[in-house]
Amino acid sequence: MSTNGLHIAAYPFPSSDHIIPLLDLANCLLTRGLTVTVFVTTSNLPLLQPYFSAHPSSLKRLVLPSPDITAPPQKRLLAIMRALRDLHYSILLQWFRSHSSPPVAIISDFFLGWTQDLACELGVPRLVFSPSGAFAMSVALSMCRDPPENADPDQDINFQVSFPKIPDSPAFPWWQIPGHYKSLKGDSDLEFFRNDILANTVSWGMVFNSFIELERVYFTHLKRELRNDRVWAVGPVSPPENGDLQEYIVRGGVSSVPCHELMNWLDARPDNSVVYVCFGSRAVLTQRQIDLLTAALDQSGVQFVLCVRVPREEEQQQANADHGVIPDGFEDRMEGRGFVIRGWAPQVSILSHRAVGVFVTHCGWNSVLEGIAAGVVMLTWPMDADQYTNAMLLVEELGVAIRACEGTQNISESAELAQLLAISVEETWLERILAKELSAAAASAVKGGSSDKNLDELIKQLGDLGK
Repeated sequence: MSTNGLHIAAYPFPSSDHIIPLLDLANCLLTRGLTVTVFVTTSNLPLLQPYFSAHPSSLKRLVLPSPDITAPPQKRLLAIMRALRDLHYSILLQWFRSHSSPPVAIISDFFLGWTQDLACELGVPRLVFSPSGAFAMSVALSMCRDPPENADPDQDINFQVSFPKIPDSPAFPWWQIPGHYKSLKGDSDLEFFRNDILANTVSWGMVFNSFIELERVYFTHLKRELRNDRVWAVGPVSPPENGDLQEYIVRGGVSSVPCHELMNWLDARPDNSVVYVCFGSRAVLTQRQIDLLTAALDQSGVQFVLCVRVPREEEQQQANADHGVIPDGFEDRMEGRGFVIRGWAPQVSILSHRAVGVFVTHCGWNSVLEGIAAGVVMLTWPMDADQYTNAMLLVEELGVAIRACEGTQNISESAELAQLLAISVEETWLERILAKELSAAAASAVKGGSSDKNLDELIKQLGDLGK
C-alpha cells in the first residue's frame, strides 16, 4: 500500500536532546514518502534547517510560542511541562480543526503526555516518542504507578529501591532516584507530572529510538505491561545523509573551536588511542568533579578530547551554584596531548573518527546510542535522570562499558580514574570486542533488520489509519 503524502504531526519536547532524535525519526518517515508537520518553538527553529534542506516539500512546521520559565532548577522540568500545555493546547486544537488536510496521528514526546487528551478531543491516535530506552521507560512507568518511599530519606540515601516486576529485578540507591518520581503526597506539581507520564500508557502506541537486539527483554516487558503490541523499536535513527559537516554543527549548539581544526588534530593520532570525554548538553560539572577529571587525565598519560559545557546565563546567576571551571594551567600542560572544547562538540563526528577508542559519558540515551554506533568502549559516569538506568544496561547487561564514577556521591580517586583511563585504550579488552559486535548489530538493525521492519510496520499501521 502506498503511503505517499500520509500526514503525521511530530511534537518534540523543546530541548535539543529531545528534539534532535524526534527530528531524526521524522526524517525516516519523510524518506519513506510521508508528510510531516513539526510543532516547534521559536527558539528551536534552527535545528530544523538540515531537515528542510533534505525535504523541502514534504516537511512542514507550525511555530509555537516558547514558554517563559522562571522556576528554580528542581522545578524547571515540571514548570515547562505545565507551560507547554497551557500555551499550546488551544493553538493546536484550532490548527487541527482549521487545517484542510490535518495529520492522521500525533507523535509526541514522553514528557508531553497531556497530548493524549488533545488527541482524544481531535479523534486521532497519539503515539509516544521515547528519547530514552525501553529499560528506562519501564523503570519510569513503575515509579509513576508506585512512587518509591523512604522512611528516612535525609539519612538513608543508600536505601535500595527495587523493581521486582521488571526483568532481572533491578535496584537503585535512593540518591539515584529523580526527585519528581519520589513520594507525591500533597504536591500538586508532582501529581501533575505523574498523571502526565501515566497518560503515555493509554496512548495508541510507543516509538523508541532503540533496537530490539539492545533491549529485547524490556520491549517484551513493555508490551505485556501495556497490553498491546504497538511498541516499535526503530533506532538508532539518524540525520539526513545529504547534508555536509557544516549542517550538523547546528544540531546541538556552538563550539569554541572550528570542527575542521578538531578533525585535523584527530587525524594525526593513531587508531583507538584517544579518549573522548563529554557529559552531554545539560550537565554542568561541579568543581570537585572537574578537579578529579582533569587530574586523572593529567596523570593517565592518554591523549584526549575534553568537552566542558558552559553554564547558561540564568544558571550562572543562581545563588550557591557549584559550576566547575578548568584549573589554571591545565590546557598549557596538556598541549599536544589534549584538546579542550568549551560548549557544544560535534559528537557523532568525534566518535566515528578512527582515532577515538574510548568514550567517558554521562550515559544520556543519545550519547549511549552514538557510542554504540561507533563501537567504542564506554566509561560510565551517570549524573541524573535515566542515566543510572542506562549505565546499568551498558555495564551489567551488555558488557560494553566499565563503571567509572556516579554523580557526586560515588567518585573515584584521581589516581584510580587515571589508571582506568590508561588501560581503557588497550586493544585487548573484552568490552571492546563486545562493543564492536553491538555496533554491527545496530547497523544491521537499520539496514534491513529489526528496526527497518518495525518502521515499515509502523508506517503500514499509520497508513491504515489514514484510510
